[in-house]
This record gives sequence, structure tokens and C-alpha cells, in this order.
Amino acid sequence: MRRLAIALISAALALAGGLGLAGARAQASDPASAPRIDAATSPIGQPSAATGLVVGAAGSTATTTPGEGVTASTAASGDGTGAGTAADLAPVDVLQVSGLFDAVVVESIEQAIDRSEHNGSQALILQMSSSGATVSRATMAKLVGELADSTVAIGIWVGPSSGSRVYGLPAQLFAVADVTAMVQGSRIGYTGEPLAYDGKVVDFGNSAAVLRTGSMSFNEARAAGVLRLDTKDVGVPTVRNMVQALDGVQARGRTLDTVTDELQANGQVQSTSTLVRFNGLGLTDQLMHTVASPSMAYLFFVIGAALLIFEFFTAGVGVAGLVGAVCIIFGCYGFAELPVRPFAIVLLVLAMLAFAIDVQVGVPRFWTGAGITLFILGSWFLYQPLPGNDLRLSWITLIAGVVGVMLTYIVGMPSMVRTRFATPTIGREWMIGETGTAAEEIDPEGIATVGAARWRARTNRATPISLGAGLRVVAIDGVTLQVEPLDGAARDYREQRSRD
Repeated sequence: MRRLAIALISAALALAGGLGLAGARAQASDPASAPRIDAATSPIGQPSAATGLVVGAAGSTATTTPGEGVTASTAASGDGTGAGTAADLAPVDVLQVSGLFDAVVVESIEQAIDRSEHNGSQALILQMSSSGATVSRATMAKLVGELADSTVAIGIWVGPSSGSRVYGLPAQLFAVADVTAMVQGSRIGYTGEPLAYDGKVVDFGNSAAVLRTGSMSFNEARAAGVLRLDTKDVGVPTVRNMVQALDGVQARGRTLDTVTDELQANGQVQSTSTLVRFNGLGLTDQLMHTVASPSMAYLFFVIGAALLIFEFFTAGVGVAGLVGAVCIIFGCYGFAELPVRPFAIVLLVLAMLAFAIDVQVGVPRFWTGAGITLFILGSWFLYQPLPGNDLRLSWITLIAGVVGVMLTYIVGMPSMVRTRFATPTIGREWMIGETGTAAEEIDPEGIATVGAARWRARTNRATPISLGAGLRVVAIDGVTLQVEPLDGAARDYREQRSRD
């Protein structure tokens, strides 16, 4: 009887488990037990397999906890003197930012700026890949102002893959950064109307018109002077290259010094980078940021609604109801953060109500078809587009949602309801003519007890049956019994019984 509940609960728990794993993978915190890495086998400035472990100068490692910066570090130069080595340079912080700019992401950037200012960093690099912002223009303008007023140098790197994009309002952060770079193949653009901050306006110069409604690749942006980058390299493929690009830059009243030459034991001189400290969203922040993604908010809402309807029609409040309520809360939170169309939400709710009508009778009919139509329309038009991003659900998510709902309300839910209101010892066809009692008032619908089972029952509106009164079964419609009172039944039921 609980197969549908188990399936839907498992799906919800799988989603939650995925969120937890994503958060743990993205969080650079509490790596006290992480193994040490030899810089010879790990590129300088690259995140290691052990979350929270960062690599700076050759042979130096450090662990970080969000909000605390470096908690432990060791450095060893090639010449063994430690004087004038990369270990003597002020560190560089890196904040990894991906997905839509929501309140969680904006707050994490503000905290990263404050952390870098108080932890002795000489620069903060934002590793970005974002398709737009869901926060207001005022919030983004405030963030632009905070980057512009920061006492530490700001670098922005579009990465880590060639498929990375920075579209919409987040792309306007480029105008106030000290060094900006991109991975070859990545793009920026669709900035929209420029933001105003501190009495100024974001200005991309001659490229403003192109970026406002279009996008640029690395080569196009560099040729147009959009990127602030002195290196001659074609593209900036890694964080290490980005750290090197900061070296010698005049920014915020100081000259950045991120790379030094060290004399090795073999007499050769090797360029090594300063210590790089990676930071990411904490577990809770990553959870809420993921929940606020378009696909996850949609799936949480759909799963939650299905579980609540299931729990309602199985006449109990249990695990399915609890998990459904949690999923609905997550889904509503995501919808509140995203640019949803109100009429699409109404269509999804109406679809669930339409499904519930046929679930009540236990047979998919007209309302199931109407519910599927409303559900598809609501899913397709759910989100409003952002500049450079239509924000429409992916085909995989859309198919998973629609097919899952169809299987639930055409196959799964009716079977569960029939199981709930029937027992193996009670027949079906020969029940016509059987007598029983009303377990509650039937006017025109209610619950009847026939034999040892409780059934959903319906009577003629002209002949309501009171609680405890006797009744007779005259027909069966799916899992709903057509009944009449033992005394004083309406003529139409008598005629029906005589025909049967």
C-alpha cells in the first residue's frame, strides 16, 4: 500500500542527499584531517582533491576555514633560507562563485571582501561562472560599489572551463575589478542597462553597446579593451595563471607582488606564486543556493505536492506528509528567489487539484487529462527570462517532471486509493444488493461500511443517508459505491436496481 510513498520519499531523499554532497564538495572548510600535497604534483594555486587544502609556494600548504583564512601553513624555499621567498608574500584569496547570483551568493561575496581585508590578503579573485542574477538591480549596484571601495585588489576570472559564462548583471562587476581574465572559449555579456553606484555609472567604454545586448569571447573582449590584463598569454587557463597576472599590478594604492624568483638547490631560478587560499559557500548556504536553482525548486515543489495529495487520500499523516511538507517549503523558497510567472504557479496548483478530483474516484478520467495539460503549460512557462538566459527548464527536468506526474496520477495513485478502500476478502461484482451502514453522513458522498471494509460511497442528493443508517449497494463506479437508504430510497435508484 505504501509503494508510491516509498518511491516518492526515496526521490526526495535522493535530491536532499545530492544537495548535501554538492554542499560538502563546494565548501572549503574544516579540513583538519586532509592529507598534505607536494607542490611538485599539484599545480600552484589549484584546488586539491582534499577540500580546503590550498597550495602556495613550492612545498607549502595551508588549510582554511570559511571566515578564518589560513589556520596553519608551512613553507620551504628551494635555497632553504626562507628570505625573499614566496612564503614572505601576502596571500591571495579565491572565492568560487557559480550559478545564478541570489541573496546567498551576494552575501558570500560581501563576506569574502571583508574577510580578505581583515586577513592580510593583497587580493581577492572571484572565480565566476554565472548566467544571471535573481536579486534586484539595487542589490547588484550595492555589490558593485562594495567591490569598487574594497581596500584589497579585486580580480575576476571566468572559469574554470571553456563553457563558463558570465551574463547579465554579474558581468558588470568586470568594470570595477583591477584585473579581469577569462578561460579561452568562455564568454561575457548581456549586461543590460548599466548600474549606478556611488554617484558613478558602470562604464565599458566603446564596448558598452555590444555587451548590453550581446556577448564577447576572450579574444573579442581583450581586443576591445574590456579585459584588464597585461599578460601576453592567449587566455588564462588556470587560477595559477590568474595569480601570476596580478603580479606588478598597481591597485588600491599598492603594487601587487604575487610571484617571486627562488634559487633552487640545483642553482636554477624558479618562479613561484604566493599562497592561495580557496573559499566557497558553507554547507547551509550551498544547500539554499542549490534549492534556489530553477530545476531543483521545480522538482521539490512537484514532489512535495504529490506526497501531500497521496497522504491526504490515504487518510493518514505520516512520513510521506512530513517529507512532502519539507519539499514544498524548499520549492516555495526557490520560487521566491527566482523570477517566476505567477500565472504559471496558479496553473501548477490547478493541475494538482484536477488530479485530486480523479484520485478521489480512483479512476483517471477527464480531470486527469486536464491536470496533465495544465501541468505541462505551467512547467513550460514557469520562469521569466533573464538577459542572455531564457531560464526555461531543461528538457531532462521537464520530461522527468511530466512523466513522473503522469505515472503517479494515472497508475500509482489510483492503485493506492483502491488498495486503501478495499480488502482481498470483499468481492466487487456480487456486492450489488449487499447491505451495510453509513460510517459517516453520506450527502451526497461519504464513507460506507459494507461487510468488513470501508468504501467511498455516493447517494442521490434527494436521499441523504445519516450516520449509522442502513443502506444498500445498487451499483459500483470504480472504487465508489452507489448506495441508497434501506427505507425511503429515491425512485431512480429503484429503477436502476431493477434493471441490474
